Amino acid sequence: MTMTPARPLPTMPTAEARGARRKDALHWVAVHSLAIAAALLFLMPFAFVLLTSVMSDRQALTADLWPAEWHWGNYVKVWETPGFLTWWRNTLLYAAAGTALTLLSSIPVAYALAKFRFRGRNLALMAVVSMMMLPPQVTVIPMYMIWSKQFHLTGSLWPLIIPLAFGDAFSIFLLRQFLLTIPDDYLEAARIDGCGEVRILLRIVLPMAKPAVAAVALFQFFYCWNDYFGPQIYASENPAAWTLSYGLESFKSAHHVNWNLTMAATLLVMAPVILLFFFAQKAFIEGVTLTGVKG
Repeated sequence: MTMTPARPLPTMPTAEARGARRKDALHWVAVHSLAIAAALLFLMPFAFVLLTSVMSDRQALTADLWPAEWHWGNYVKVWETPGFLTWWRNTLLYAAAGTALTLLSSIPVAYALAKFRFRGRNLALMAVVSMMMLPPQVTVIPMYMIWSKQFHLTGSLWPLIIPLAFGDAFSIFLLRQFLLTIPDDYLEAARIDGCGEVRILLRIVLPMAKPAVAAVALFQFFYCWNDYFGPQIYASENPAAWTLSYGLESFKSAHHVNWNLTMAATLLVMAPVILLFFFAQKAFIEGVTLTGVKG
């Protein structure tokens, strides 16, 4: 007859263990309560815009915060507003073309500043950084005169798109800082195998720099999508070239008493960038985090 060992009696938690668990629980509640409160604080404006956008014309002028009836047709009215679809198309063209040209022009410059050794490299880097410190308002008058008198391109978005084909200082600096973290051993091994610099950039450097490229692309896309100053300067004289940011100001002036329609238009302008950041936030945060300040 085999004897089964007796199970040990469960030990009662000590006062110190109970105190530690209670302290951990209170710490969890405190941390998450602050996070929830901060999240609600940031979400309140978006909730206000959403709720106001589905109110009736009369209720939108009152102090009510909750719609008595949900008027989703307000978004249809905004979408069918003459010119709104044109503003949308112009904004998409400006953001997509600007982002593509920025990447095509900034990546080779950043690669050269990060991995090439040549006389005047530090001077070139200082010139790039100095361009970041120069406000656009300083150069807007001479640039407007050039685009207006020499090229006759005012009244369109081309004065905003074409300069991006020659690089962007912030994008070059951000990419250069990330490329410095890529070990030179990979590049040397590729050169020994007979790869040229262009092939090294396309086949080795770019796949390793995807987070930084994604971060730069998102930065530039958001900038072009939300740009108000540039379209106001160059495209204000031609309504067919207005973007959403500038057209929204005209829409607000025309519907200054229809706050529900104004909020619906505002939400339609914000929605694409919010959705894009929501789906690409991992690559965006990773690219910004991994971009060091290595010199």
